[in-house]
Amino acid sequence: MLSRLFAPKVTVSAHCDLPCGVYDPAQARIEAESVKAVQEKMAGNDDPHFQMRATDIKEQRAELAKHHVSVLWSDYFKPPHFEKYPELHQLVNDTLKALSAAKGSTDPATGQKALDYIAQIDKIFWETKKA
Repeated sequence: MLSRLFAPKVTVSAHCDLPCGVYDPAQARIEAESVKAVQEKMAGNDDPHFQMRATDIKEQRAELAKHHVSVLWSDYFKPPHFEKYPELHQLVNDTLKALSAAKGSTDPATGQKALDYIAQIDKIFWETKKA
């Protein structure tokens, strides 16, 4: 009798229409573009106060980009994606490492490398959306 009393009255099911519909690598790309732009501006300004502020902004943006890539990897991409794109795990790892390198560097080449990796994730992401 207790099992019937506490049994669910309504059975529901859900699909990830909302979350799957809001993920987009563009968020990571925009942040990574900011990292590279800050790196470029840092090269043209020797003011120590500017350099300090720019470093802070660059590091924040790199962390945001890493967050967006990590969310795609952990929340959006599923086992069928990893089966179809076996390079995806390594690509995400390489992207996160490139963003960490850009975070700690003033060289815009490191920012560009992160952007190049994000572009590869973006390509795979949109291929998965077609399916």
